[in-house]
Amino acid sequence: MQQRVRFPTLYRSIITWRQVVYKRTHRHKQTSVELFSTGSALLRQTVAIQSEVREDKPYFMKSIHELLEIAMQARASDLILKADAPPSLRVDGRIQVRSDVGTLSPGDMHELAMSILYSATRDNLIRFGDAALEEEKTAEEMMQSLLDQNEVDVVFTVAGLVRVRTNLFLQRGAIGAVLRIIPLRPYSMDDLLLPKVLKDVAQLPQGLIIVTGPTGSGKSTTMAALVDYIAEQRQANIVTIEDPIEYVFEDKNSVVSQREIGSDTKSFAAALRSIMRQTPDVIVIGEMRDVDTMRVALSAAEIGHLVITTLHTVSAVGTIDRILNAFAPHERQQVRLQIAGTLSCVVSQRLAHRATGVGRVPAVEVMTTSPTIKKQLEDGDTGELYTSIKEGSHFGMNTLKQALQALHTSKTITLDEALAVTNNPTELRQMLRSSSRS
Repeated sequence: MQQRVRFPTLYRSIITWRQVVYKRTHRHKQTSVELFSTGSALLRQTVAIQSEVREDKPYFMKSIHELLEIAMQARASDLILKADAPPSLRVDGRIQVRSDVGTLSPGDMHELAMSILYSATRDNLIRFGDAALEEEKTAEEMMQSLLDQNEVDVVFTVAGLVRVRTNLFLQRGAIGAVLRIIPLRPYSMDDLLLPKVLKDVAQLPQGLIIVTGPTGSGKSTTMAALVDYIAEQRQANIVTIEDPIEYVFEDKNSVVSQREIGSDTKSFAAALRSIMRQTPDVIVIGEMRDVDTMRVALSAAEIGHLVITTLHTVSAVGTIDRILNAFAPHERQQVRLQIAGTLSCVVSQRLAHRATGVGRVPAVEVMTTSPTIKKQLEDGDTGELYTSIKEGSHFGMNTLKQALQALHTSKTITLDEALAVTNNPTELRQMLRSSSRS
């Protein structure tokens, strides 16, 4: 058996950096800038050492940044790491196992996890300076928490490229990790090929916009595009409450304050209780997780704010039913009237693979509040909403099947993909046959 060759990794150099950091006492008055310069020099030294590894050696473990580079080159949204297995990538929603990279041992996973934790603490040190040393957990403390069977969530930045949201966990006694790769800047609505009606609802001074879809359907990406568009087009005070923060927004023509559960506020409930004192024009709630969050979102929209949020439902009609059913029976009539009075738009989306085989495109169902929709909401006729959406193209509405029909007609997606995405293949087949005859 060929022996594996070890070499000084990023992890080992950052250990030295942390030792330098912890030498900062009342007797050692190094500044944060000096610490960062020391860390940068060590990182450069690590790269130089790694480059000296002989090319004829049989194996060496890739650093976390090298693995991320592989993932980005493959257009992956996620990097999945576990012991006794090669790294895996999620590309266009599908898992790809990268056997060519090699199998990671439990020791490799420990080193990669430490490198991730040190990258996260480095970011905190750069951002917050000396205060980070006193208030934030050290990488060693986070690792001990992980080994004590507590999952750990951290975020770090690969400078100039991406943000990386990481969940570290134990599986079969070894460390596992899932890294979500997030662009530094949100995509635009044009980049995402979202319906043009969303630009109109983003300009509304008040109302409720709900982005829905199953897990992995791009809800966060769509919501980020909406927020970024508002920040550019309007002069507004935008406050977000997220768990965790994914996309980082620039102020542009607005002021954007981003609050993260756990680090900036204790909970959604605590943040929402105080948000009215922050003079927001636009309130962004990462997810309506419970009835209390729904109640505050409806009230905020009712008193004059534009509220943008997400919900895990698979259709516009299902979104209304989900909200109503979250409340006690005696409250539902009042909630129904609130929804009718505040709802601006429900966006329910799925991602479909392109016919070219590269990339995905959103198939988006849109429900806006036309006079007919509003009357049906007030009267509780949710069973009639689907028909109104189907016939409401004048108000920018369309069903999911109509969206899939348009994507298939334009040859953006294949017939098989359209049928795989829809929840009613029989009706979609009939629609496609009818359109082909006309």
